[in-house]
Amino acid sequence: MNDFDWGVIARSWPFLAEGMALSALLVAVATLGGLVLGFGLAMMRRSEHAFIAGPATAYVTVMRSVPLILVLFWFYFLVPLVIGRPVGALSSALVAFVLFEAAFYCEIIRAGINSVRPGQTEAALATGMRRSQVMRLVIMPQGLRAMTPLLFNQVIIVFQDTSLVYVVALRDFMTTASVVASRDGRPTEMYTLVAVVYLVICFSLSKAIELYRKGRAR
Repeated sequence: MNDFDWGVIARSWPFLAEGMALSALLVAVATLGGLVLGFGLAMMRRSEHAFIAGPATAYVTVMRSVPLILVLFWFYFLVPLVIGRPVGALSSALVAFVLFEAAFYCEIIRAGINSVRPGQTEAALATGMRRSQVMRLVIMPQGLRAMTPLLFNQVIIVFQDTSLVYVVALRDFMTTASVVASRDGRPTEMYTLVAVVYLVICFSLSKAIELYRKGRAR
């Protein structure tokens, strides 16, 4: 490790920061968009009508059965053939991440809602509350406490998955580090940096989950 060149990290940091910014954008959009769409899917899956629950169930099943890299390929290569015009790499990646993660957030939200005892819904309805009010004021606050650790864990997974966008020619943090490693011939420095950054971010989120669970247990 005597020839470990710290300077290459400092010199390449602006380029690496651009990759980290893209990774952060993907995580933010995938999380927010996935939560919104996932909530809608969860509500559809809870419907008593098969023509509403069926499509949502099929969507979730398909998305959870295929790898994310395949979904990225679908949107980047196949969608332009269907609509007759090219779709940008960033747009393709953002849409693919949102649609893919929505299936997982759907199941997390549905599990959180199902963790609330049915008797609470019945009691709230008996007081004259509408079902929308019951969901917003009674079910979701309790379900959110149950699903929060899983939501944080899914964010960790999304962050790790951002490295897959290299297949559509986007440069996330991992890809920019690989470019520098190849260009400057310093793979040890670059991949050590990547390992440390991923470890710090993922470990911090894991500790946040642990602290949250301990706080709930008190």
